[in-house]
Parts: sequence; structure tokens; C-alpha cells
Amino acid sequence: MISPTAVYAILLLAAPLAMIFLYSFWTDGYLTIIHQFQLCNYYGPCASYKEVDGNLQVTQEYLGAWSDPLTRTLMLRSLYVSLTVTAVTVVLAFPVAYFVSFYVDASKKSLWLFLITIPFWTSYLIRVFLWKVIIGYNGVINTGLLELGLISEPLSINYSINAVIITLAHAYAPFAILPIFVALEKIDRSFLEAGRDLGESPFMTFFRVTLPLAMPGVISSVLIVFIPTIGDYVTPLLVGGPEGKMVANMIELSFKKLDNYPRGAAIAISSMAMVVGVSMLFLFLNRRFLKGNKG
Repeated sequence: MISPTAVYAILLLAAPLAMIFLYSFWTDGYLTIIHQFQLCNYYGPCASYKEVDGNLQVTQEYLGAWSDPLTRTLMLRSLYVSLTVTAVTVVLAFPVAYFVSFYVDASKKSLWLFLITIPFWTSYLIRVFLWKVIIGYNGVINTGLLELGLISEPLSINYSINAVIITLAHAYAPFAILPIFVALEKIDRSFLEAGRDLGESPFMTFFRVTLPLAMPGVISSVLIVFIPTIGDYVTPLLVGGPEGKMVANMIELSFKKLDNYPRGAAIAISSMAMVVGVSMLFLFLNRRFLKGNKG
């Protein structure tokens, strides 16, 4: 019964990932890949030899994923952007999910969820282009602030790292709202009543009962937003500019324009390792948080 799904996963997920892993240890040659195992893709420049007009010449290979200052900068920038987008999105999504779960009638919750998912009806590229219009030099935000007299000249929002953060936070907002809403809906309301009966204030009841029980949804939202945003390359390409480029843009450049598959694979594997590390940290903190509340 599961064999079709297993074959699908192996061919379209496991096999490409294994090929990327192998490419990261091979050597880039002139319009070819040298199937020679080495670690220089990760740990620094390596020297290799190739024959040119009958003579052996030493050619300097590319710098590794973490020894190249540009690649290292893009990785750290991607991590910063993804963490910032995740924090902003989850912090703004929690009140929305809380309001829909606790203050909206059961008969109208479906309508609210329907309104929240409306952004999914349009193409992701269209939403990114709309944000270019909104935050542009002569866009809606600058025009409105100028008309209100709050600024004397337009703000430089577009083509910056802030533009990337704003656009990604809006694009992934529904991904954060829905898991938190599901977790809040599963909370037994009698627990909240018991907290109030024991003399807890609504504020303390929220932090000691509601928030711990909703943490699985919060952690799910964090992972759902963090993992795809760190690998996003369309948004930095369209609204980021030179200061908003991320590691995914470097991977695309290595594979396409530079035709350097080993370098692109090395950067991709390094980025995946970074994502796995941060994700495991989130899961560890969640378990420690829940264990501390149970104790």
C-alpha cells in the first residue's frame, strides 16, 4: 500500500538530495565535474592540476562554503532574516489566532479562516510585486506619509533587507496563524476556568495555562516559517537588491551562471545543516519549556 508513496519519495526527494551531497565532495572542472572525492569544498582553497597545451598547470579551486567571506556573509544574513521573519510573523499571528479561537462565534470561525487564507488565492510572485509597489520610493507608504506630513522625503524601503523581511512576513503569515489556531482550539476550556477559580488573574492564566498548551502550535509555526524563508530566493531577487541577497541566490548563481555544481552543492548542504541545527534547538527548547511547566 505504501510502495507508490515510498518510490515517489525516493525518486523525487532522497535521490536528488543524495546527488547534491555527492556533488558537494567532487571537484569542479572546465565544463565538467571531476569525480574525485575531496573536502576543499568545505574547508578552504585547493589546488588541482589540469593539462593545458600539453603542460600541467596549477589551477586554484573555489573557496569553501564557510571560508569564503561572501558566502559566509550571505549565510549569516539569511539566518538573521529568517529568524527575524519568524519572530515577527509568530508574534503577530498569535493574537489573530487567539482572537479567532476565543472571541469569534463558532459559526463564524470558518469565515475568518476563509479570509485569512485569501492571500493563497493569488500567485506568490504577484504578492511580491504588489509589495514592490507598496514600499517603493513612490509607493503607497511613502505617498501616504508625505501626504500626512510625517516625512519630508520618501523613505528608502525597497531594495533592502528590510523589504525582504516585510514581504516574507506577509507571505508566510497564514502559515503561522493556522497551526496556532489549531493548538488553541484543542485547549480544554475547563482548564482556564479552573485557573480562574483558583484565583489566577486572566494575565497569569494565559501565561501559565494557555501559552504552555499552545506551544506545540507555536513551535510548528516557527518551523513552518523558518525553514522555507531561509531558502527563499525569489523575494530577495525582486525586492532585496544587493543588500538583500540571501544564500539561496548564491546557490542559484553557482549552479546556473557559474556552472559550478560542487560549490553550489557545498553551500546547499551547509545551509541545510544550519537549518537542521536551528530546528533541533527549537525542538529542544520546546521540550525543556513543557517539562519545566509540568514540573
